[in-house]
Amino acid sequence: MSGLELLPKQQQAFTKLLENKVGALFMKMGTGKTRVALELVNAVSDLDLVVWVAPLRTIKPLNDSTCSVIDEVSKWGGFKADNVVFIGVETIQSSDRQYLDLYKRMEQSQKCFLIVDESIKIKNAEAKRTKRLLELSKMAEFKLILNGEPITKDLLDIWAQFEFLDPEILHMRQDEFKNTFCKYTTITKRFGGYKQYSKEFITGYENIDYLYSLIGEYVYECDLELNVEQIFETKNYSLSDEEKQEYQFLKEKYLDNERLLAMNNNIFLEMTQKMQHGYCCNQEKVKLAREWIKDEAKTIIFCKYIASAELCKKAFPKALVLNYKTGSLGLNLQDRPYTVYFDQTFDWGDVVQSQHRNYRTGQEHDCRYLRLIGNVGLEKLMFENNKKKIGTAEYLKKISKNELNKII
Repeated sequence: MSGLELLPKQQQAFTKLLENKVGALFMKMGTGKTRVALELVNAVSDLDLVVWVAPLRTIKPLNDSTCSVIDEVSKWGGFKADNVVFIGVETIQSSDRQYLDLYKRMEQSQKCFLIVDESIKIKNAEAKRTKRLLELSKMAEFKLILNGEPITKDLLDIWAQFEFLDPEILHMRQDEFKNTFCKYTTITKRFGGYKQYSKEFITGYENIDYLYSLIGEYVYECDLELNVEQIFETKNYSLSDEEKQEYQFLKEKYLDNERLLAMNNNIFLEMTQKMQHGYCCNQEKVKLAREWIKDEAKTIIFCKYIASAELCKKAFPKALVLNYKTGSLGLNLQDRPYTVYFDQTFDWGDVVQSQHRNYRTGQEHDCRYLRLIGNVGLEKLMFENNKKKIGTAEYLKKISKNELNKII
């Protein structure tokens, strides 16, 4: 065992998965999956190759002051294998050369351990990255997947992840898996006399006990339990007259009758992003953030736009300024217990990910979060949707277009 002893739940995970050559750590964000994975790998003797596949930003963070997964593995003593490869899942998808190089190395290996972090990236069976990861998996004797979400969050994605580990675990095709565990309905729309379009929607899940009977031996699940608090605060700001005029202009432009009739997720996101971008650099936001921040060097600031990110980097040079999409995934930032949401986002999943960058195993301080809310309908809408934990698609299903016009 390397370094400090494992925490109780980490030890439980290690003990459960130690006897199998493949396994899945479905442990909540911040529980220390990386440490458990390291110990499981090092428990296998005579490995000549370890391959760690993960989102690229966890391997090569945008900011030099942010620890990478390579740093975290090194902190606990590193892998004991002869050769170790860290590679981005995006690289496997986009670079034929690097994929083929890795393929050859694994093909020539005598005893390889393959780990996929954020295994939710293994989902659509027809996607290039999934096909390539499934091919690589055939050449690894030992395999491990790491995921911060519970098994039942996106159940259909589970098939590809366990096909990666070992096809014999589920022993069924994807269509058989869907028919066994997913309830779904098909909606068909007809255009004119001959054309029609059909789409399937999953409406629920069933036979979950049977699923666990198949995969339970290979899975360890746990929640995050810490002795520190998460403290959430909000501060309100007002748009300038010029920002209000721009906001109203865009609202009237997008919410005319013709566009309302055609409203879908893409149009809605385009509309709201342009409206929000118009006031993302509001100076009162900077003032409120400055008053709230106690220690810049211990603060993370999340932004949605290049303009607001550049503004925050100049205003708060010691703070770590991140984008929700690239900065909220997989990073360990427990040395920064303060978080400012400079721009709000509709994506509740990104908000949850961002909170677990500092609220995680090893955190010794209370984590404080500041959300800035503007005095327009769009800001209140994002805040309320986040409180209800619903995303854009779900929201648009529940509201009429005329109601949307009144709210925004």
